[in-house]
Amino acid sequence: MIWPLGAAARPLPVDPDAWRRVVDRLPFLARLDPDDARRLRERVAEFLSRKTFTGTHGLQPDDDMRLTIAAQACLPVLHLGLALYEDFVEIVVYPSAFAVHRRVTDDDGLVHEFDDVLAGEAMDGGPIVLSWEDSGGAAAPIEVNVVIHEFVHKLDLADGEADGCPPLPAARRRAWLDILHRAYDRFCEALQQVEDAIPADVDPESDAANPWYASLPLDPYAATDEAEFFAVAGEVHFVDPDRLRRAFPELAAQFDAYFGPRGSGPDGGGARR
Repeated sequence: MIWPLGAAARPLPVDPDAWRRVVDRLPFLARLDPDDARRLRERVAEFLSRKTFTGTHGLQPDDDMRLTIAAQACLPVLHLGLALYEDFVEIVVYPSAFAVHRRVTDDDGLVHEFDDVLAGEAMDGGPIVLSWEDSGGAAAPIEVNVVIHEFVHKLDLADGEADGCPPLPAARRRAWLDILHRAYDRFCEALQQVEDAIPADVDPESDAANPWYASLPLDPYAATDEAEFFAVAGEVHFVDPDRLRRAFPELAAQFDAYFGPRGSGPDGGGARR
């Protein structure tokens, strides 16, 4: 199926068999209640009529790839609407992780150049770039979600600043940032405690350190800054909401209020990531 593109295009309904394949691939979608499941399919059809998918390095995105990415991309705006995604049209899909050349000047004025290997990137005012292998391919991990992560970044950037807060009225923004900053500080303290507990003979960057990091409620990457903390916590909100509620109940309540109500699905998932 080729989705027509453009504001005047009439979204085509999502094929039921194709949708079942997506739900099988992304089991957290089965937690949606019937109303949200219907709304998500409608949102996905609208999304696919507005966005283009460009493959790289020989990858040709097919309908299943588009549907898989779109289903995850639309979860953060399920109740908010697609207007928050209007600053871009294109989703660029690499077969696997890709390298981005960085040039950074430190506080002493020294310039450092390096290749950063990424699974996804959200560009301010530009496209979303994703690794298919990490976004829905057979090897994609369930416990993290690159697509939701990058599209939450887009919500963060919608008011012009990557600060861990989506567009909100002033009073709500102050409350959100206060709660987020306190949760972020607690997480950084917890990460420091974990790193201090790793024995000297264990490389903290190696897989051998995973048992220590497994005690954390979020991926250690969340400690990078408040924007990454929001994106990582946003992943957990939609994929494993109970984990977020246990670790950061006030932040989870803010997410529930912003992203919209979620009913319990067949497995009793409740309000979710």
